[in-house]
Amino acid sequence: MSTPEHLLPPPPACPCVVLIGMAGAGKSTVGMALAQTLGWAFMDSDYLMEALYADRLQSVTDALSKEAFLDLEAVVLGSIRVQRTVIATGGSAVYRPQAMAHLATLGPVVFLDVPLETIEERIARNPDRGLAIAPGQTLADIFYEREALYNHYATLRCDARQKTPQQCARWIAEHLPPLPGLPTA
Repeated sequence: MSTPEHLLPPPPACPCVVLIGMAGAGKSTVGMALAQTLGWAFMDSDYLMEALYADRLQSVTDALSKEAFLDLEAVVLGSIRVQRTVIATGGSAVYRPQAMAHLATLGPVVFLDVPLETIEERIARNPDRGLAIAPGQTLADIFYEREALYNHYATLRCDARQKTPQQCARWIAEHLPPLPGLPTA
């Protein structure tokens, strides 16, 4: 069986950069800036969830139990097969080890570390963002619960407290381990 001539051979393996952190940490904004800095594509897993359900993420989280949502998110994350892409994950990605194991195979995992007070302010400005939270849990509860998981899974931690998204993107680009496909200085 011959390969059609119009198909290109697959490119050489080139990793991704995966961003983790709380909802409101700036993963999408920093991710877009980092993708532009690296000359790579950008992907937001929250948008994949919305596309799958043809609905806003908050509606999806409202319709499912927290556990069902986390299971669905893990399936979506596990299906990602891309290269040269900055991937912004949902803040709850760290609850499923199998999802994080897959993401780690794609490339370095970067934790955008932002203080709780900043997260609270940002979420208050956009209360309809999808947030995987169980009945009775507070934002502070999940912040501290996830903080240990973010640190556990991160290859690199970006302290984003005093940095703009562009500064975070530059800092991450400068501190990534050597990877095929990264621009050279």
